[in-house]
Formats: sequence, structure tokens, C-alpha cells
Amino acid sequence: MAAEDLPSEFDVVILGTGTVHLSFLSGDNFLFHLRRSYYAANWASFTFNALLTWIQEQQVSSCLWASTPQVSPQSHLCVLIGGASARARQGLAEEESAEAEEESAEAEEESAEAEEESAEAEEESAEAEEESAEAEEESAEAEEESAEAEEKSAEAEEEKKINYAQLVKEGRRFNIDLVSKLLFSRGSLVDLLIRSNVSRYTEFKNVTRILTYHHGNLQQVPCSRADVFASRQLSVVEKRKLMRFLTSCIEETEMDQAYSNQPYSKYLQDQQLGENLQHFLLHSIAMVTEDTPTEAGLASTRHFLRSLGRYGNSPFLFPVYGLGEIPQCFCRMSAVFGGIYCLRHSVCCLIVDRDANRCKAVIDSRGQRISCSHFVVEDGYLEALGCLFVCRLLSRAILITDSSVLPSDSEQQVSMVTIPPGEVCQSAVKMVELCSSTMTCMPGTYLVHLTCQSVGSAFEDLSQLVTKMFQTPESQEPGTTIDPRRPTVLWSLYFNMADGSVPGVEGQGLPSNVHVCSGPEGSLDHEHSIKQAELIFQRILPDEEFCPPAPNPEDIIYDGESPTPSAEEDSVKEAGQQEESGGDLNIRYTTV
Repeated sequence: MAAEDLPSEFDVVILGTGTVHLSFLSGDNFLFHLRRSYYAANWASFTFNALLTWIQEQQVSSCLWASTPQVSPQSHLCVLIGGASARARQGLAEEESAEAEEESAEAEEESAEAEEESAEAEEESAEAEEESAEAEEESAEAEEESAEAEEKSAEAEEEKKINYAQLVKEGRRFNIDLVSKLLFSRGSLVDLLIRSNVSRYTEFKNVTRILTYHHGNLQQVPCSRADVFASRQLSVVEKRKLMRFLTSCIEETEMDQAYSNQPYSKYLQDQQLGENLQHFLLHSIAMVTEDTPTEAGLASTRHFLRSLGRYGNSPFLFPVYGLGEIPQCFCRMSAVFGGIYCLRHSVCCLIVDRDANRCKAVIDSRGQRISCSHFVVEDGYLEALGCLFVCRLLSRAILITDSSVLPSDSEQQVSMVTIPPGEVCQSAVKMVELCSSTMTCMPGTYLVHLTCQSVGSAFEDLSQLVTKMFQTPESQEPGTTIDPRRPTVLWSLYFNMADGSVPGVEGQGLPSNVHVCSGPEGSLDHEHSIKQAELIFQRILPDEEFCPPAPNPEDIIYDGESPTPSAEEDSVKEAGQQEESGGDLNIRYTTV
């Protein structure tokens, strides 16, 4: 909507369009201000070319490199050509007697015949030698052709390698997220998408495998019953112990309460689980640290297990076209309820009634005064409004590679990888590897996201891990041994972003109707964001339903019409089927 056409009064003015902001769907008098030219703020997804523009705008230092083709060695062909040799034989006989003259004549005739035969034999021998020389020449030509074919094949393989110019050319086939997250199948966001009918606007893919980095190697983590019994890295005894533990920890027991004040790692040790199983449970299933209390560790384990099987043999989902699709889906739904969006438009200042300690209106970037009852803003905008912004940081790395970190029979694997603290990095690292079927990268490439809590800069925190697991210019230095199975990094970006899990405003005395929401945080799921959105929503509209479902087109009743009995029966039947199936979600399955 054009800024000149904006009304002068709204119920709620919202600055930003992150996932938390876009959960405010109720109400027909909402105004969304977006100072950027794109939706979703720090939750956004970019094409490759748009990401390069974003890097320039944010002045983020990026490490870019393109793979350069190496000149294949020339084959030295040695052609051996053989030569021909001649041999001659002669014999003469004479007799002195008259009778011997006839014999001599006969002998001469016989000798002449023998000479003719010898000459023929010599000609045949020369022809054989010529044929042998021709065969050797043909063999040499065949070797030359074979060598040329090998050179062409090497050149063709070299041409197949993707370089930086191709990434730019195919840039629109990438959808690169600024934040890396997944959706638990039984998480708050999935329930919200189903309940509000926002799920109709997007599709999802299953995360096909969960990997962990252990003792310098990547291992696949058996999570479900089928994975445990199919695993080749676990012994029969370990499989029984793991299944017994996973079955028992679903429900709370008195033994669990006895460890309430002890770390989860101690609880796992006392269950007589081996070192491998403890690693899988602690870092890949519960995804907690060794110091995490047992109560929190068991809660995370149960949440993981309860998400298994709802939409396939995996607890995680990933939206096709990237996480940036989810805010845009909420935008579409919000428009149904009358929300107005204004891009490249911001708020300069607030007009506050000091006596009532309330914000009466805002002044936008064009000088227009807009009255409002509530103002919602992301903490990243507070600095521009004169507030002190305190936060800790996340370290992020985005890689484009030419192959998977763990090759398999299928090239369409979506992998979740956990790297425990101390293995390579000081902080625990969560890595998500996406294939081209997620519509986030071009065919022949993989998109890799790495996230951890910042200790230093993003490059300092994550570059050592990247060098250890991938082929990079740093790993190709003289004296270093390179595993040819490692994926090659075609392009990479390192940057830091604010961690939204930490309160960013302290002692500012903001007006009572100004509500601050945080940006993305470092957890893998969306629980923090959804809880915060619901809390702020209830403060603004305590009597309204949070994210009510939009009506289906066939359920809309116009003035003067009455619902038909068949339509009501179909609607009730559809609702019952949806409740039994656990929710209607568009899942795009790939044969692995």
C-alpha cells in the first residue's frame, strides 16, 4: 500500500514482520511497517544475488571463493614403429662333360625355379613386415585416440564443477535463510500452522537423517525403532539397552525424580548405557549439554520421541523454499483479516502521554502522524528509537558445497548434524544440510547452515570446523592431507547476529502499551518465539482467540444465504478426520 494512502489511526502498529510479529492475525485494523524492502527481517530468505546485496548493505565481511579448474596432465605417448630387412640367396653349378651339360641345364632350370620361389618368399616376408608395421602404427593411433578421449573426459569432468560464475547465473534457484531452524512435528509452530490454516500456503519436507560428529567421524544416529534395529554400528546388546531406555523414558517415574538436582549426563551413566549411546542421547536426541539438569534433559528427550512418526520416520520438518516462507504465509493470512503492509517505511519517533505512560501515536519516516492503541516493535529497532540495546550474539556460517558431508545412495538427503562442544569448537554447533529437493539450492549443490553461541567472531568460532569437515583453500595448504571424499566449499559466508533468547532492554521505562519482541534465538525449534507471540497477543487482545483459523472458501456464508445440510456434514466430517490424523500439513516426500 502506498504511504500517501495510509489512514491516520490504527488499533495496533507493528514495526517489522518476523515470525513473532506475524502471529498477530486477529483484528481488522493492524498496520505493519517494514523499513526494509523485504519481508521477515532477520527471519528472511534470499536468493543468492539478493544475499550478495544484503551483504553489501550490512557491511558483513564474507569469504568468497570459486573453485578454479586444474590443468590435467598431458599423456606422453610413445609410438614404436618397426622397419623391414631383405635377404638374397644365389647358387650356380657347371659340369664339364657333355652329358653333364644337360644335367647342368636341368640344374640351371631347377636353380632358376628355386630362385623364383626364394624371391616370392622374400616378397611375402616383406609384405608381412609391412603389415606388422601398419598394425603397430594403428596401435599407436589407437593409443593416441584413447589418450585424447581421457583428456576430453577429464576436461568434461572439470567443466561439470560448479564455479562462482554459475552460482551467480543460477542465483534465483537459491533460497538462503538468515536463521537456521527446524520444526518439531509436535511443536508449537506446527500446531499453530494447522489451527490457523496457514499451513495451506506452504509445503514441508522431512529431515531424512540425524547425524553426529563423534571421535572425528560422522555417524548416523538411530532414533526410531526401525533405525535402531537396522543400525550396523550398534551391537545387539546396545540395541536392547537403547530401546529399553527410549521406551521407559516416555513416562515419568520415581527414579527420574531422584535425579532432579543432578545433571542429565550422570543420569545416563547410571542407566548402564555405553559411551556411544550416552553420546547419541545427550547430544543428538535431547540436544543438551552435560550440565543440563535431568528434568530438562528428559523433557527434551520426550519431546523428540513424541515428534517421531507424526509425519514420517523423523521428528523434524523443513519448509520447502526455506524458513522465510513461514513469515510470508502469515502475511497472506493476516491480509485476510485486514492487515496493511507498507514496505520501505519506518517509524521515526513515538508520541507518549507521560501522565498515562502510554504511546498515543507514532511519526513515520514521511512525517505522518498515526494514532494507535498499541505499538509492537522488534528489539533490533530500539537503538534507532534511543533505547539501550543489550544482547549476546550467535555465530552463523552459510556454505554452498558440491556434495554431502556423508554420501549415501540418495542425493536428496536432508540432514541434521550435531557437533558437541569440545570436539572442534568451544560451543555446541548445530548444522543443517539441505539438498536441492528443498528448493533452497541448485541441483548439484548442497546448502549448509552452521549455528553456535558466539565466543569470538563467527569466522573464529566456525572456520576450524569447516576446514576439518570440508575442502577449503585453508585445507589445501602444502603439507596437509586432504580426504578426497570431503565436500568442496564453493562459497561461504560468516556473520554474527543477535541472540533473541536474552532480554535486550533493561531499565528503559517504556510506555505500558509498547511491546518489545525479540528476534531469532539459537535454539533449533520455534518454541520461544511462539510463546512470546502468544504472551504479547494476550496483553493486547485478552478477549480474542490467538491465531484463529481463516474460513475455507466453501464455508463462507453470504448475506441472504443459509448453509446446506450437506456442507455442514462435510465440514464436520473433515474436522473429525483432521483431528484423527493429527493435523493437515502438506508434506513433500522423497524416496531415499
